[in-house]
Formats: sequence, C-alpha cells, structure tokens
Amino acid sequence: MTERAGDSFAFSRLHHVQLAIPPGAEDKCRRFWGDVLGMTELEKPPVLAARGGCWFRGGGLEVHLGVEKDFTPARKAHPGILVENLHSLATRLEAAEMQVIWDGEFPGHERFYSYDLLGNRLEFMEPHGRQE
Repeated sequence: MTERAGDSFAFSRLHHVQLAIPPGAEDKCRRFWGDVLGMTELEKPPVLAARGGCWFRGGGLEVHLGVEKDFTPARKAHPGILVENLHSLATRLEAAEMQVIWDGEFPGHERFYSYDLLGNRLEFMEPHGRQE
C-alpha cells in the first residue's frame, strides 16, 4: 500500500464481485452458478431480496447477481477467478455445453474464458505448476 499523510487504511480482501442480470433471470443463474459450478446460493437480506437477483458462494468466492432493467452482458469487463485444477473445471463446463476458450497470454498462469448463461464473460485461471 502506498501511504500518504493521514492515511491509515489497508485493503484486506475482495468481499464479492457483482454481475448484472436481466429481470427474471434468477433460474438461469441458479443453473449456472449452482448446478454447473457447484456454488451455494445464499439467502439475501429481505430488503435486498425485494430487488431480485441472487447471491452465490463457493471456495472463498462470492458472486452477487443483480437485476439491471436495461441489461447488456459484460463482454469485456469480467471477474478473474483463481481455480485449483483448472482442467477439471474446463471439463465440467464443456460437459454442460458451455464454451471454453483457452488463452495462454497471461504470464505465469494457464487460463480460459467462458460465459454464464446470460453472456457475461468469466475468466478462470491457475498459476503454472498448480495443475494436476
């Protein structure tokens, strides 16, 4: 952390990443994030549940899927998710007929891109030497 006079804060970790979804798409999110990726759906606080959307957690990662009236999938902006056993995840996504696009351009990592059922771009990566 770069400190300036009077600064006394420090970032500790990322709490969650939020992706936009169209109204009524919660079941598609449950199929992808819950069924395909195996994450656990979290109960949203009542005041936030009234807005729609859903939240998932797995392996220290939390993803919030929030309703956006004029939804457009994120095709460039994306979360970069570290994975243990990246090839196993790729196999799981392909078995669910999800696209897996390998890209070896990130130094020190093996990675691929995929998309959720709504077209949001996702990056999955693993440091070299961690693959099984």
